[in-house]
Amino acid sequence: MLTPARSFLPSSLLLAAAWLLAAAPARATVEIDAEENALIESLRIEAEGYELGNGVPQDGLQAARLYCRAARLGDAKSQFNLGWMYTNGRGVPRSDTTAAFFFGAAAEQGHEQAANMLRTVGGPSAEVPECMRDPVPPVAAAAPQKSLHVAAAAEIPPAAPKPIVDLVQKLAPEYQVQPQLALAIIEAESNYDIVALSPRNAKGLMQLIPATAERFNVKNPYDPAQNIRGGMAYLRWLLAYFEGDLSLVAAAYNAGEGAVERYRGIPPYLETRNYVRKVLKTVGRFTHPFDASVAAPSPRLRLAREPQRAR
Repeated sequence: MLTPARSFLPSSLLLAAAWLLAAAPARATVEIDAEENALIESLRIEAEGYELGNGVPQDGLQAARLYCRAARLGDAKSQFNLGWMYTNGRGVPRSDTTAAFFFGAAAEQGHEQAANMLRTVGGPSAEVPECMRDPVPPVAAAAPQKSLHVAAAAEIPPAAPKPIVDLVQKLAPEYQVQPQLALAIIEAESNYDIVALSPRNAKGLMQLIPATAERFNVKNPYDPAQNIRGGMAYLRWLLAYFEGDLSLVAAAYNAGEGAVERYRGIPPYLETRNYVRKVLKTVGRFTHPFDASVAAPSPRLRLAREPQRAR
């Protein structure tokens, strides 16, 4: 059990920390959307019918289309089944590259059979099948650093403790991050638990892993102010890198910017898909102003947007 590092907290927040530690759960959990889960189950069952010819004429291509819809929503079972179909040319053209993509996606979600099969087809593939690509998101407006204004939170999550809200609102303008976004991330990551610790060694309110804490100069991730500063600095960078697209920013905060680039959008992980949905619902918007001077945009995703920019 982790011993709270109370001696490192600023004195002004000691009382708030004690209250929060008593009131908040140890970890936030990302709830699975019941409707989407039902859709995934329905798609997979229908796909299995077409793959095996159970109750309908056997049709590999239709099975693949249905599996791919479920796979894009994060269903590891459908991802594995597609990998198997492409490995064996079962109703679809045989392709180790396409199989590797689907086995890789399932393996990243903990599917052991997929991890074993991935080794037989030569390792992960960077080629994203067309059916797995999300629609190209809209381009948000860049805002010059001097004119970027961070509005006060219009709606505060009901569960947000006042000391954390006050700290977020105080620091938000410095990092050009709207308070709603920072609070949505905190709620999704730790449910406002100052000393939250994940199995991946992510720490504190905004669940900073050691590499991110070092990247943004956070010495003590259990100090609320340091943790929020580090998390907001990362959000400011992600906003510039993904040009204000909050779905990609939230996905990258959860799964890493590398995964977002590799999949050219929200990674097909069930946890990440539900995480993004939860954050966007709390924030209530899909784009956020960003300071283009903070980071150059993602080259891969910028290239994907070029046709949209040309119109």
